[in-house]
Amino acid sequence: MLELIQSIDINILNVIRENLTNPYMDKFMILISSLGNLGAIWIVLGILLICIKKYRKVGVILLVSLIITSIIGEGIIKNIVQRQRPFLLCPNINLIIKAPISYSFPSGHTASSFVAAFVLGNYFKDKRYIFLIFAALMGFSRMYLFVHYPSDVVAGIILGFIGYKLTNIFSEKIFN
Repeated sequence: MLELIQSIDINILNVIRENLTNPYMDKFMILISSLGNLGAIWIVLGILLICIKKYRKVGVILLVSLIITSIIGEGIIKNIVQRQRPFLLCPNINLIIKAPISYSFPSGHTASSFVAAFVLGNYFKDKRYIFLIFAALMGFSRMYLFVHYPSDVVAGIILGFIGYKLTNIFSEKIFN
């Protein structure tokens, strides 16, 4: 089963690489991906929200959700699964970003972007689709840049949702 998933993953990555890469997309995908480095965009947004009294609660919930998701994904799952990144298994790939040093599964950029999208979309319902589109772009950028497999990105989405739900459980007890 794992061999089948790996084969499908590689085929999807090759379709992306062979059909979508160009200098403009390269720059755009690098930009999108760099915004997710260390969850920086979401951490900054969380801090800004905390500074505005009206949005303090959502800022705290956002930061807590990022911490929970990061502990589960980066701290636990990546170290258990230890999946090598696709560029390591495909020597003909020339990376256009600095090679990540951590394991591949799940995608931390995707997990943090989706947990943020779920949290922010819950509070800013009229902007929900903007957050989800950005999160989807983040996941796609990681595949485009050949640093994650599609299954890593799917796992990141699922992890983001789990982190969102876990944070909801805690926040209901804390804020109510």
